[in-house]
Amino acid sequence: MNHQIMTMKPSSRSSDGKRFLLSCLTFILFLCALASINEIRFDSFLRFGRCAFSDVPSHNSSSQTSHASSNATSDDLRILIGILTLPDQYPRRHFLRLVYGTQSPVGARVDVKFVFCNLTKEDQKVLVALEIMMYDDIIILNCTENMNKGKTYTYFSSLPEIFNSSESDKPYPPYHYVMKGDDDTYFRLDNLVQSLRPLPRQDLYYGYVIPCPSMDPFVHYMSGMGYLVSWDIAEWVRESDIPKNHLEGPEDKVFGEWLRDGHKAKNRFNAKWSMYNFPVPPSGCTHELWPDTIAVHLLKNQEKWIQTLQYFNVTSNLKPSKLYHIP
Repeated sequence: MNHQIMTMKPSSRSSDGKRFLLSCLTFILFLCALASINEIRFDSFLRFGRCAFSDVPSHNSSSQTSHASSNATSDDLRILIGILTLPDQYPRRHFLRLVYGTQSPVGARVDVKFVFCNLTKEDQKVLVALEIMMYDDIIILNCTENMNKGKTYTYFSSLPEIFNSSESDKPYPPYHYVMKGDDDTYFRLDNLVQSLRPLPRQDLYYGYVIPCPSMDPFVHYMSGMGYLVSWDIAEWVRESDIPKNHLEGPEDKVFGEWLRDGHKAKNRFNAKWSMYNFPVPPSGCTHELWPDTIAVHLLKNQEKWIQTLQYFNVTSNLKPSKLYHIP
């Protein structure tokens, strides 16, 4: 009897063990299935969240006045337009951001930045800092504010230090062309880009030839309304002693003399009469507004700006909306 009891106990234990293992395996399978279901639900929730927030705009450095084609590539033109102005010209800068921020040149990146010398007032240190935080489109040069005593030299000679990069993923040159422009000049960016496309990207000097009757870009110099050079010339300005020793005088004329004395800018392009002064009052430098315009200069008041912008129909892309009615 005792022997039968002894032989039955192992069998009972084995049966109990199998039931326990089966229960554990079932429970583990249940947990795996539950985890899988929850993972699917969680992924779905994440996808929903991404969809819900995908159209929410974010503020970052792209808010600067930069204009690029939606399908721009590394082979497309890169252009910097530096508009020389004064720190206190807040309304003018905000207005120009509207003017250039609504233009979309094709196949090029065009950066418009506002350039002035060191800040001298306490309010400037706050207001200009806020502009930089918002728009990231200001260059402050290490100079004392001036028109014809070296500001243009400081601008061009500072560009290589500011924009050249040793990082392998950064393009070189950072810009194919750099321009100095006035804040009373209206540039039509797409026409500017199209005019530059067939031109050399080395040793180039581009603009409106002075004196006004001249059509020969090798005789004199380009008007200060807006002249452009290739990146290698900006690097030459920084490295050469010729500009350093000749800073004072009408800045556009002095710049032309640098190039003459340094035997630079063997490639020159006269953009006359796509660049010109506003037609009123008439002079030898003026031209009627016309579709092939690249730049209009001497927009000294609001009336001239509005007349120019209306001629070029700059609000044609305004979409209808119930939010406003503009006849």
